[in-house]
Amino acid sequence: MTVEAQVDPAAEAWAIALEIVFSERPPRVPAVAAQFDVSPMGLKLLYSLEPGTAASMRRLADTLFCDASNVTGIVDRLEARGLIERREDPGDRRVKLIALTDAGADARAEIRRRLHEPPAQIAALPEADRTALRDILLRAVGPDRA
Repeated sequence: MTVEAQVDPAAEAWAIALEIVFSERPPRVPAVAAQFDVSPMGLKLLYSLEPGTAASMRRLADTLFCDASNVTGIVDRLEARGLIERREDPGDRRVKLIALTDAGADARAEIRRRLHEPPAQIAALPEADRTALRDILLRAVGPDRA
């Protein structure tokens, strides 16, 4: 008599999602980063900055899950490319705020468009399945989704 281990449906769903992500060739994030001649971390920084707003280096470090000292090099490279600019924080001159330039906002829009294209496995699903998948994932990320 064999006993089948019960698999948590959430773990199984996550494993399937990872299988889809890991099966993309070339891997999407590094490929899109290369198309824009930025590092994957630079891509994430551009992806996360909202046009018309500025973020502190500390907030960017939190977004990138790295130390603030690491953000400096990423910001330097993106600034040299004309994609972001440093600004003084009017409330605290010691703080530098980072904002997208017009070129950075254009790059961000294209980066987001390319990253948001669904993988072939998802795009091939019937519309009802794609809608159900979207709705389930929206419930998973909750009302405060980023």
